Amino acid sequence: MTKLKNVVVLDKTTLLEIANGEKKFDNRLNNTGRPVNKKSARQVRLNKQAHYAKVNKSFVSGKRFQVNGSSSIYKYSPSDNGLGCIVETAFNTHCANVSYIGRTKVQAYSFTLGKKVNVELNLKTLKFVS
Repeated sequence: MTKLKNVVVLDKTTLLEIANGEKKFDNRLNNTGRPVNKKSARQVRLNKQAHYAKVNKSFVSGKRFQVNGSSSIYKYSPSDNGLGCIVETAFNTHCANVSYIGRTKVQAYSFTLGKKVNVELNLKTLKFVS
């Protein structure tokens, strides 16, 4: 008889915890059984979508960011209507009102010397500051 290396002996309480979902046994449910080609077009697209969703979530949650490597640090502060404004964090000054938040683009506007100035931020190029 050969000796088994990967045998796990479970007692009755551990088996009951696994059956009730209180304890995770392993990650077999998430394994499709075949390797993933990370260079395939589908995986590249899914990785891009995940990155864009992460960047959008970071912006909407109010993480501080820099625009095009500038020294100023800004943050988005939401309001009651679902949109909000962009605020400079150094002096806590209002910079622009947000009018649209998309997957990779944010449109805002500000008034300078009585004229409306449109601002468009590309979420792909923002650098989030921790």
